[in-house]
Amino acid sequence: MKKNWLISMSLSILIITAGVLGFIRIQNSAAEDVFAESEILNENKDNQEETELDLKEIIREAQKKVVMVELEDGTVGSGFLYNNKGDIITNAHVVAGVKNVKVRTTDAKGFDGKVIGISTETDVALVRAEGLKNQEPLHISKDHDAELGQEILALGSPLGLQNTVTTGIISGTNRDFDLHPYKYSGVHQISAPIAPGNSGGPLLDRKNGQVIGMNSARMEEGEIGFSIPIEDILPLAESWSQNPMKSLPVNLGLDDSVKISENKKLETADYLISYYIESLDFHDYVTAYSLIGSSWQSEMSYDAFRNQFKDLSSIKIKDLKTEKKGEKILVNADIIAEVKLNGKKAEQKYRASYTVAYENEQAKIIEEKKN
Repeated sequence: MKKNWLISMSLSILIITAGVLGFIRIQNSAAEDVFAESEILNENKDNQEETELDLKEIIREAQKKVVMVELEDGTVGSGFLYNNKGDIITNAHVVAGVKNVKVRTTDAKGFDGKVIGISTETDVALVRAEGLKNQEPLHISKDHDAELGQEILALGSPLGLQNTVTTGIISGTNRDFDLHPYKYSGVHQISAPIAPGNSGGPLLDRKNGQVIGMNSARMEEGEIGFSIPIEDILPLAESWSQNPMKSLPVNLGLDDSVKISENKKLETADYLISYYIESLDFHDYVTAYSLIGSSWQSEMSYDAFRNQFKDLSSIKIKDLKTEKKGEKILVNADIIAEVKLNGKKAEQKYRASYTVAYENEQAKIIEEKKN
């Protein structure tokens, strides 16, 4: 009897001990599951980091093959390498009336370029820079169907600011219009801003970095740009590359040069102020400070300039109007800013008047007044 009682007690102790140990193990395992990072979230995080890295890589590689095209009169445009002969595709209106240009790469090296082909109807031209021979060109998409909403990258040198990248989408397809003397037929409408100096730069597919067009025109009303599809450019470029033109057309129909020059100045001023406000919104005060004139900079140091915006959270342009005042250009902008006051965010609305003038053939903001 005593022996049976001891056996029962021993079994009971073993069962209780096993139960306690099992409970502790299950509790620890559950805690680990609760506090472990989500595999789905980690996967999404990894994918997001990979996507961001891919975008940076696309931009970094593309910028090596995008050039700034400079004319003797100080006019600048953009272009991009499309073969290993050193041939650069650009807009006809960028190199109209000249035979020789200077081509500057992203590392600031300058090369002599010669216009070897230019159209009088389609806004396309080809420049050959022997110094860029055997350099790897941009990848060209030869079989591409533009889709509404497709994400794109526009590269170029607006206002002479090389290595500028703007993002956007294809907001329209098969647009037709005339900008004397050129005819634009079946072009892409894009949301990425286009400004003087952007012309001739490549339009890239955001997914793979391949060229799907060339940025060529901008409507003065609103931020709407247009890009010529690459498939409409390649036949001309291939023809000129194989058989360079022996003589270039003298008159491209650009008769009203004074008017065009004024329009370019207005477009430049419009873009300059938009770029200035955008820089402030991104808290890129170095770029914003570089856009103001030398007299303004002499009166205000960079630190003092930056200190003005210490409470600024965001700033946007609601409306923008540009007009010419003699040799200067006046840009009136309705601004909406969000600032921090006593630890709380507050919205401010005001009108700012910016005066734009040229210093060393570069547009600069020389004065700002707030109403």
